[in-house]
Amino acid sequence: MKYFTTLAAALLLFHSVAFSQNPARGNVAGSALETTQKPLPFATVLLLKATDSTLVKGAVTTEQGRYELENVPFGRYVVAVTAVGYQKTFGTPFNLATPSLQLPDLTVSAVTQTLAEVKVVAQKPFIEQQIDRTVLNVENSAVAAGSTALEVLEKAPGVTVDQQNDRLVVKGKQGVIVQMDGKQTFLSTQELMNLLRNTPADNIEKVEIITNPSAKYDAAGNSGIINIKTKKNKNLGTNGTATLGTGYGRYEKANASINLNHRVSKMNVFGNYSYFQNRGFNEQEIYRNILFEGRTTIFDQNGSNINRNNGHSFKTGIDWFLNKKNTVGVLVSGFNNHFDGSSLSNTLITAPTDQTRLSTTNAPSNKFQNITANLNYKYEMGNGRELTADADYSSFGGQSGNYLDSRFTNLQGQLTLIDLVRNTMPSTIGIWAGKIDYVHPLKKGKIETGWKSSWVNTDNDMKFEVNTDTQSQWRTDPTRTNRFKYDENINALYLNYATALGKKTQLQTGLRLENTHSVGNSVTLNSVTDRNYTNLFPSVFVSQTLDTNNVLNLSYSRRIDRPSYQDLNPFEFFLDPFTFQRGNPFLRPQFTNSFTLTHVFKSAITTTLSYARTTDLIQEQAPDQIASENKTFVTSVNMDKFDNYSLNVSFPVTIAKWWTMQNNLTVFHNRYQTRYRTGVFDLSVTAYNLYSSNNFKLSKTLTAEVSAFYNSAGLFGFFRNDPMGAINLGVQKSWLGGKLRGRFNFQDPFWLNQFRGSTEFQDLNFSVRSRWESRVARVSLTYRFGNQNVKAARQRQTSTDDLRDRVKQ
Repeated sequence: MKYFTTLAAALLLFHSVAFSQNPARGNVAGSALETTQKPLPFATVLLLKATDSTLVKGAVTTEQGRYELENVPFGRYVVAVTAVGYQKTFGTPFNLATPSLQLPDLTVSAVTQTLAEVKVVAQKPFIEQQIDRTVLNVENSAVAAGSTALEVLEKAPGVTVDQQNDRLVVKGKQGVIVQMDGKQTFLSTQELMNLLRNTPADNIEKVEIITNPSAKYDAAGNSGIINIKTKKNKNLGTNGTATLGTGYGRYEKANASINLNHRVSKMNVFGNYSYFQNRGFNEQEIYRNILFEGRTTIFDQNGSNINRNNGHSFKTGIDWFLNKKNTVGVLVSGFNNHFDGSSLSNTLITAPTDQTRLSTTNAPSNKFQNITANLNYKYEMGNGRELTADADYSSFGGQSGNYLDSRFTNLQGQLTLIDLVRNTMPSTIGIWAGKIDYVHPLKKGKIETGWKSSWVNTDNDMKFEVNTDTQSQWRTDPTRTNRFKYDENINALYLNYATALGKKTQLQTGLRLENTHSVGNSVTLNSVTDRNYTNLFPSVFVSQTLDTNNVLNLSYSRRIDRPSYQDLNPFEFFLDPFTFQRGNPFLRPQFTNSFTLTHVFKSAITTTLSYARTTDLIQEQAPDQIASENKTFVTSVNMDKFDNYSLNVSFPVTIAKWWTMQNNLTVFHNRYQTRYRTGVFDLSVTAYNLYSSNNFKLSKTLTAEVSAFYNSAGLFGFFRNDPMGAINLGVQKSWLGGKLRGRFNFQDPFWLNQFRGSTEFQDLNFSVRSRWESRVARVSLTYRFGNQNVKAARQRQTSTDDLRDRVKQ
């Protein structure tokens, strides 16, 4: 309560500061020139405070290279100019003390300029709201230190992490595409969540949330793209960072990583390695009523499991700068993750005539490996023209298995039945892809065009065996043993056009054409699903600068989400003899039309209004049951229509020089409409989530951070969920001129982050409660060594980015 009282007071203070005070103000004007003394048009001009480089205002130069910054409070500032193909250049610090000030011309060149008079010392906020995306600056966050990528996403505004059902939701919509350094992971939702659990946040530089991508991006992704950028090291020499961390909740955790970068005149070699070890738990309570022919059977189930995760990941590459125009790069990355655990589930089964106790133990195991290779070529033709080409191969291999021991007893404790089940499933996924992209500047804009093709082959071979006691031989269960193969080929072309319509209006429009041919083959069942379809995906973006304080952006795009490779697999995965998960080989792709209107005030306060209509929505974890056998299962289904309305407001508040806040509010309304089972499902709900981050600069070397999020009750498909939330604390201290940094954080100290949900539809009636090890304290140390001015390795996307996101582990 105290926290929310403080937040309310801060908001009132922000209102009074922003709208009540009226200090002396003036206008600042100047010109940006090239080294040839020609005007530099359409460059970005930033007005920064000279004391800490805080952004005050922004502008764009005219065709004559001139700019004007209006209504600027008196004070000491510095101007920075940036443009594509030019080095960011700073002017001389100046004092504004008159109504009008003309600055000297600022010359911008491709050569690095040294800023002698002023030192840029501002630290990026944890949440940075840009015009087309939200950015989480993870690298310097005390709260993120020692945590995982999944825990970082829990702090992202508008993002809901459903730990119970292994789902990511952005602004109330599922189907987000997750990329690592611009490369799609192609994992199933469950495998992706496991990968994010095994990815240390200490390896992450920033996270970008792009809710409405342009036609240049693959058309997949109903709710947009989450791009996780890992750290890269910045003239000539060698540098690196090393991190060690540990943590404890109910069980121990550990992580370690090293990043290295070496650059000579025509070559850059880089690499990183990380290790992550985690032991955790999950506790579940499931209560369900099953009605069949007038009789009700009640299942009251309590379960717990201990899970162990450890993972190794690496990335290494080299860039050859053949000359000023040609660059060739090779990138190899991969991971080796191992998950195992033990679980115990106790169920009281109450039938009309008797009661039975069921006890099930399970020993799951899952090994998953990946190796990805990328060959990249970049040709800078001059005058802004650029050609890039990529060839990629990615291979996944997995081996998963379960051993279920189910024992039935009566109320007197007498053993009545033993049911033993074991299964193994080796799986392989191979992805080949290639793409070419070309950029061609025009007098008042640019054209981007490109081609991409990909080929995917998957092979899953499930062997299911049963037994009725510990002495008999195992027998193959032909009804659940199956081999499933899936082949897919996607070919795409795109064209983007961007231009300036006058001094204050920017336009970008694009069109993407994709053809998909897929064949799903259930070998054992002798069932083949062959699909071939071609679709167009248009996109339009308009940006209007109303005045120096207000910018309005409008966008539209059409997108597609294809089923994950494992969701198409008809295999069954059992929790106990009455509870299991089943794939659906008949899933169709879903299509989404999205409209977004965004208003940006003073480059700080962002308000976004969005609407999206999805047809054939792929709804994961859809419940169903076989009432005659008292069995309940979940699967993935297509829902006819899904409508999403959302309002997002993001705004910073400066309470004091040492205390800043970043706040985010998302309100969304979801409506689901479909025919399901034998009836009509038509439900809607309005929900919201809040996020607030408080940053405290206690000294030059000591900072603290307090953040909190709250998700209201909502509806995701057939499940209604109760509110969830958490508070996180962090402290960061640096030594040795910033080379050594120590961090401590406490995630969810009050253990508020728990899941409660229920389903009531036709004869489906059950509720779920789940909690996990969200309350964890962590400490980490990071040491930077070598020349910290070494230029970073190139950030680039590969042609398998969108495909790897559809792989599950």
